[in-house]
Amino acid sequence: MTNRYAVILAAGQGTRMKSKLYKVLHPVCGKPMVQHVVDQISSLQMKQMVAVVGHGAEKVQEQLGDHIQYVLQEEQLGTAHAVMQAEEVLANEEGVTLVVCGDTPLITSETMERLIAEHETLGAKATILTAQADDPTGYGRIIRNSEGTVERNVEHKDASEEERKVTEINTGTYCFDNKALFEALKKVSNDNVQGEYYLPDVIEILKKAGEVVAAYQTPDFNETLGVNDRVALSKAESFMKKRINERHMRNGVTLIDPEQTYISDDAEIGSDTVIYPGTVILGNTKIGEENIIGPQSEIKDSVVGSGNTIRQSVIHDSVVGNETAIGPFAHIRPKSVLENNVKIGNFVEIKKSVMSTGSKASHLSYIGDAEIGKDVNLGCGSITVNYDGKNKFLTKVEDGAFIGCNSNLVAPVTVGKNAYVAAGSTITNDVPAESLSIARSRQTVKENYVRKLNEKQNQ
Repeated sequence: MTNRYAVILAAGQGTRMKSKLYKVLHPVCGKPMVQHVVDQISSLQMKQMVAVVGHGAEKVQEQLGDHIQYVLQEEQLGTAHAVMQAEEVLANEEGVTLVVCGDTPLITSETMERLIAEHETLGAKATILTAQADDPTGYGRIIRNSEGTVERNVEHKDASEEERKVTEINTGTYCFDNKALFEALKKVSNDNVQGEYYLPDVIEILKKAGEVVAAYQTPDFNETLGVNDRVALSKAESFMKKRINERHMRNGVTLIDPEQTYISDDAEIGSDTVIYPGTVILGNTKIGEENIIGPQSEIKDSVVGSGNTIRQSVIHDSVVGNETAIGPFAHIRPKSVLENNVKIGNFVEIKKSVMSTGSKASHLSYIGDAEIGKDVNLGCGSITVNYDGKNKFLTKVEDGAFIGCNSNLVAPVTVGKNAYVAAGSTITNDVPAESLSIARSRQTVKENYVRKLNEKQNQ
């Protein structure tokens, strides 16, 4: 197999985004657009990927990681100048080089694979990814001869009236013979209005040298969308959301209203799971089968088993087992584990805690830094008092314990197996197994107090 290389153009500042965030790091369905591009390229068995970075280089490197080599384009002098920065890394290599813009998050590995295949089949030195545009204004046009062979690529501003009627456009993604690319780059001139070096000029240089220049036309124009402003970002978000949602529905997931459901590209969801409107699933979330999720729920970077019901709730960086009910209006904060058959009811917050199988906190509770055993009942208003203003402390409630309503468990503290804590107690010492602990003031009743108070005030 021919060696494959990729150059990802990610150096543009993106001034039209009007943002402090570097352009290619703007998220599309929760993932930076350049990460979408790199993830798709990564499945193409590339020998090496080179990212051309400029503004925000450190943040791009932090996002993409160490498996990519980085070269710096200190001045933005055009796309050909950007590719030229990879000369030291790639110029002497034999093989095929894919050049892709980092602001095209919708491009797929399938399309790039077909582009490379067309390039290799035709023995071309350069192959252009093209598409049919309903409105080709502003795009370079692909001019073919009567045999359908690419004759030239002409920029919109240089095109004749007849050429401007052509709707096949240059998308800005290319496949090159690697050595031919870097030889041609040396001949690119900046003799133009902008004083920049343009990559499409390589096509004309190769064509004039008698080399084969080909084109592969993708059937989906939306894949080629380049994001240069917030309007295009919104369009990319919409297209990506539709693509992701359709993939899950074809895999057996029911989305009641796909237009109002937002799912990360990296999320995995099992069959027969039903997702109601307003649900947002982010990051590397993995969800099993036969769950009911939503409406209005948010799950991020979490693992959810099968047969669960999650209504109007938030789950972040946590693990949920099977047959567990969460919500409405529950908040599962990071590093929490809910095992099987757990019930977390309305207005319950769980933070960095384990709720073991069969346990429940049905109403209005805060459970933080706690280990809750099996079949524990935490009554309404139960609180683990875990913070002294400086340090966090652990609360342990062992299997079968019953915590009465409005109880405060002041950590560090352990409630033993099958123990009872009376309602309204503030527990500051360990409770032995099988015990009943009552820690509250004795009730005092002053009869006729209100009548006497009123008589005194009326004097």
